Amino acid sequence: MNFGSSWQLFALGSAFFAGLTAIFGKFGVTGMNSNFATFIRTIVILFVIAAIVTLRGEWQKPAQVGASNWLFLVLSAIATGLSWLCYYHALQIGPISKVAPIDKLSVAFAIVLGLLFAGEQLTWPVAIGGSLIVAGSVVIIAF
Repeated sequence: MNFGSSWQLFALGSAFFAGLTAIFGKFGVTGMNSNFATFIRTIVILFVIAAIVTLRGEWQKPAQVGASNWLFLVLSAIATGLSWLCYYHALQIGPISKVAPIDKLSVAFAIVLGLLFAGEQLTWPVAIGGSLIVAGSVVIIAF
């Protein structure tokens, strides 16, 4: 397996760093406004990503980015921002052990949206895995 281009490795990295996000975020929002905490986080992310793009020489001219790319990236950014605002506020007022797993319902939403809008096909492993995520979230919410 070529680990440099393995989507599975990057997906596991995403999950690991999302776990760290929950822990660090819980401590970071203590005693402050969760929206302002999200603002600080966003500024840091901007600088980190700018440094990575610079070090890898991956800057592109904005004019070379297609209109549909701009549209969907802006929509994605708005959805991300709203997600982060909700997530940080939930972390501020709720336990990590419940907030983080419930947040992973995003997986089930992504599966359904992928089926409806991206033309993806539902397979048994995806259906079962998605259902287990939903079931786990229901258990966490109910108890």
